[in-house]
Amino acid sequence: MKQASIIINVVLAVGLAILYYLHFNGSRSSHPAASAEGAAGTLGDLRIAYINADSVLAHYEFYKINREKLEAKGKKMDTDLNNRAQGLQREITSYQNTVANLTIGQARALEEDLTKKQQNLRVYQERLSQELAIEENKFNKELYDRITAYLKDYGKQNNIHAVLKYDLTSDLLYAGDAIDITKDVIAGLNEGYKNEKSQASDSTKVK
Repeated sequence: MKQASIIINVVLAVGLAILYYLHFNGSRSSHPAASAEGAAGTLGDLRIAYINADSVLAHYEFYKINREKLEAKGKKMDTDLNNRAQGLQREITSYQNTVANLTIGQARALEEDLTKKQQNLRVYQERLSQELAIEENKFNKELYDRITAYLKDYGKQNNIHAVLKYDLTSDLLYAGDAIDITKDVIAGLNEGYKNEKSQASDSTKVK
């Protein structure tokens, strides 16, 4: 089995390639933010801006906290699997050292038992991998939904029709600082996440 931590890093690397290319209704907000108005570029009637995806993920608290949780769970699964594998290897070694002193029936029974344990270990390995993959996919979807929902609202409030992603994987080869809204988006995302956690904490206290 691949190390669980490696599996996590691969899947989360895919998460870095989130696409933010959104098209919004062209209605103008009655109170557009001045900073965003200044940052948005125009192409005819189309107003566009961009974010640096790597920077957003590097500073978005929701992403950092939940990524650490996934990595910790992956490491725990990996440790558990390695311990089971080592225990089985010790049984195999013990069998090899004592097989000469066993009857044919005893040897056959032990071989069948060890074979069954090997099969069970493979099944357990697959179950752990599937469980981790499901959680990773769920995390990546929630991350995508959170960011795109925020950008949609941000675009409507600031009369921005499209927000592009700028990093090494994107087709956007150059974008000037004048249309960079990365800092605003990071601040907004973290403020929303902070409020969300505060409300959850207050709700728990009430109960």
